[in-house]
Amino acid sequence: METVSICGIKVHPFSSRNELIDFAFSRKGILVAVNAEKSINATDRLRCIINDNIGYCDGAGAVKGAQRKGAHNAIRIPGCELWLDIIDRFSPQGKSFYFIGSRQEVVEGVVGHLRQIHPEINIAGFRNGFICHDKEKEALLDDITLKRPDIVFVAMGSPKQEYLMHEMLSRHKALYQGLGGSFDLLMGNFKRAPRMVQRMGGEWLWRFVAQPTRIKRITPYLKFAFRLYTGRV
Repeated sequence: METVSICGIKVHPFSSRNELIDFAFSRKGILVAVNAEKSINATDRLRCIINDNIGYCDGAGAVKGAQRKGAHNAIRIPGCELWLDIIDRFSPQGKSFYFIGSRQEVVEGVVGHLRQIHPEINIAGFRNGFICHDKEKEALLDDITLKRPDIVFVAMGSPKQEYLMHEMLSRHKALYQGLGGSFDLLMGNFKRAPRMVQRMGGEWLWRFVAQPTRIKRITPYLKFAFRLYTGRV
């Protein structure tokens, strides 16, 4: 599939969620949500990981950037919804899942919630996202290698989650997806923007209103907007 470059990041301009899921599962690797903040803040290491895997348009800015590059059918695919679509698709098929991220009580709540919705779900393992030392990380890598899950979700925030998924991928080929705060979102610890705001592409702004402590992170969005409207993405 052809990609477009947004601030040096290769993005796959998928036109539907099913197209993304079909492509990702046939190829395996790491699904990385691309938005304005990540486009601006990406380190060289993170940019290489994205370019070697599957970056997709998670934010409205990424969609506009892709469309400016000629991918007129590109749509926004929120990662906080995509992982649940993947579970809906593959859980009935018997695919196995591994969950990493957030606090222990949150990830346990996520697993319990998913078992209620999908009684048949095959959960290979789960743990919190607080990996404090190398021995703990090595134990996780060994567990992934041993249990060989088909799909691994990592909710630790970027770029920490991408760096960990890159290490796991080197030990076990599977489909990985970084989820940021999606576990907490599922558990109701914070709320998304209203549907109308989402449709208008203003969810990024809503997060600053809902969580004022995030305001220090607004600069990358302003930089991206400047690059977008001056043709420098």
